[in-house]
Amino acid sequence: MNIRSLSRGDGVVIGAAVLLFIASFLSLTGSDCSGPLAKYCEAQASINAWDSLRTLMSVYLAGVIAAAIIALTRLLPQPRKVAGLDLGQFGVALSIFAAWTAFWTLIDAPSAGAGLIIGLLAALALAGGAVATPLVPALKVALVGAPKPQPAGAPYGAGPNPGYGYPGAQQQAGHGYGYPGGQQQPQGGQTYGQQAPAADGTAGGAAGATQAAGSPADFAPFWFAVPVARPLYGEDGSPAPIAELAPGTWYLAVEQRGQALIAQTQDGRRGVLQDTTGIQRG
Repeated sequence: MNIRSLSRGDGVVIGAAVLLFIASFLSLTGSDCSGPLAKYCEAQASINAWDSLRTLMSVYLAGVIAAAIIALTRLLPQPRKVAGLDLGQFGVALSIFAAWTAFWTLIDAPSAGAGLIIGLLAALALAGGAVATPLVPALKVALVGAPKPQPAGAPYGAGPNPGYGYPGAQQQAGHGYGYPGGQQQPQGGQTYGQQAPAADGTAGGAAGATQAAGSPADFAPFWFAVPVARPLYGEDGSPAPIAELAPGTWYLAVEQRGQALIAQTQDGRRGVLQDTTGIQRG
């Protein structure tokens, strides 16, 4: 499970479910009614959802279960299906059912108490968050950001000579590209796919190439950044990109397929980065 795959919309859904659960312990009916229903209202004033199995199951627990299904679907690396139905879609439908039932339960009540009012508001927020998350960009932002790599040197882009490159690598004062006799002195790391020089000063042989390119069997996940915006394609081979990797943002490489990398975005989506030229490892 990857908690970083949860979005802000999922946070709204989870928060609404917590509020809905709290509302289930509050009174369903108010005690301020008068007339022929006065005695009925007084008798019902102390009743909460746990005293009414129908209301409990169709509104409160239905909403909590819907939120749990939606969150669990986001946390799992691959979507799960039961009897051919996607669990996430079932959770959204269940949240709408809970909100619909809460609305008519409130309408039918002779005098609504705090349990019904707060329960309706929480159910509406839950259903709204579940439906709007895939549609509203602001709700699709990751709830928990990806951790920043901790390089030995200065942070990414910091230092007296900031620029795109390996995090923590800096040019020596007065010595950089274009300076006679000078060269960049990184504190650690190298460009992905760059061949390390051998001891005799020549480009390394087979061992150096193997170390630079990497072997799928010896692959270890690592953080990387791209020099320019590059498309991320689906693992199913679809020609349409599923996301775009932006410069200045760290992404996690979780697998290598030939010269391509399987990258994971901050919101948990995985895809194939076909062009790995010039990427910088963290």
